Amino acid sequence: MSGRKSVFVTAAFVLSVSLAASFLAVMLVSRYYSGLQFDLLNGICSEILEEEPEAEDAVLTALKEYISANAHGLAQRDILSPLGYRRSDFSQSAYRQNVLFSLSGFSAGVFLFFFTILYRNKMEARRIQALAEYLEQVNIGKAVILSAHREDDFSKLEDEIYKTVTFLYQARDAAVQAKNNFAENLSNIAHQIKTPITAISLSVQTMKREYSQKSLEQIQKQLLRLTHLEEALLVLSRLDAGTLVLQREEIDVFTVLSLAADNLQELFAASGTSIDIPERGEMAITADLDWTMEAMINLMKNCMEHNRGGTVHCFYEQNPLYTQILIWDEGKGFFKEDIPHLFERFYRGKNAGEGGIGIGLSLSKEIIERQNGTIRAQNMPEGGACFEIRFYTGGSSQ
Repeated sequence: MSGRKSVFVTAAFVLSVSLAASFLAVMLVSRYYSGLQFDLLNGICSEILEEEPEAEDAVLTALKEYISANAHGLAQRDILSPLGYRRSDFSQSAYRQNVLFSLSGFSAGVFLFFFTILYRNKMEARRIQALAEYLEQVNIGKAVILSAHREDDFSKLEDEIYKTVTFLYQARDAAVQAKNNFAENLSNIAHQIKTPITAISLSVQTMKREYSQKSLEQIQKQLLRLTHLEEALLVLSRLDAGTLVLQREEIDVFTVLSLAADNLQELFAASGTSIDIPERGEMAITADLDWTMEAMINLMKNCMEHNRGGTVHCFYEQNPLYTQILIWDEGKGFFKEDIPHLFERFYRGKNAGEGGIGIGLSLSKEIIERQNGTIRAQNMPEGGACFEIRFYTGGSSQ
């Protein structure tokens, strides 16, 4: 309820009570004056009949005419004024009663007015105290959901306080989660870095005793792994911080897949793996060419590592809602227990390739989802691991 409406209701309440009190006062005053009038007429008639008993018929006739609403005609014959009487001569006895009635009505109105104000102030004080106690509970971390009150001037303030507290709690939970994720990432990074450093140290010790081409190749391999780890961590940190800007432009799906395959040409040749990308006509998605290509490279590379000597297949199609891209291999597929965790950072499945660091799939997922897309992993009915990517047309990803 708005403040203006609340004031209107309060004013209407005071006015209603005042009118009821005024009506009651008028009724009491009317009854009182009716009694005075009756006593006055009764006294006058008694005096007349004592002095002139034979005038009883004339008195009764005058009273009947007065009661029959003919008093106006009688009042036109002014008898008392020539005899020196005034209206005030007959109202002096009621003066005190009039003053008493006036003071009583005024006092009742003042009382009702101040009672209403005091009651309103008391209710406001209670509401303020309740909100203050709620904020105290918030400060010590023991706040509960605000109980529902009737709508009043403080309802909007209560709603805003609840929204602010809810936002603060969400921000706190997000900060705690981010802190936990940061600690977990640091632990995983330390573990990932420890492996190549240990391998390099062992190779260096071997080379100190005797020169070995194999040890030198091992050092180069581990240094390359550290370089890849560093690059991936930098990209992930930019994604987490929101500083990685992805361009929004129309790009052709076949072009993205072909460029990704070209970057893996040497690896495919070395592993004896081929890749099949059918040309299905022009189909465009709104995305960043370079980073989308990076995501596809990671997915194709994952399929290649589990399908050496086989073929990595690609397929894509489009409908009014989304563009779907499928990338699958002819290997044994994913272990069932690995599927829920494949896109977690630093997670490496049971059949993960040697030297992997468990960041590629996580990076692909974040790149795709930040471009209004989704990705999921599944096994093909006839065998083989499959990645299903969807880029949605406008709106939010589903």
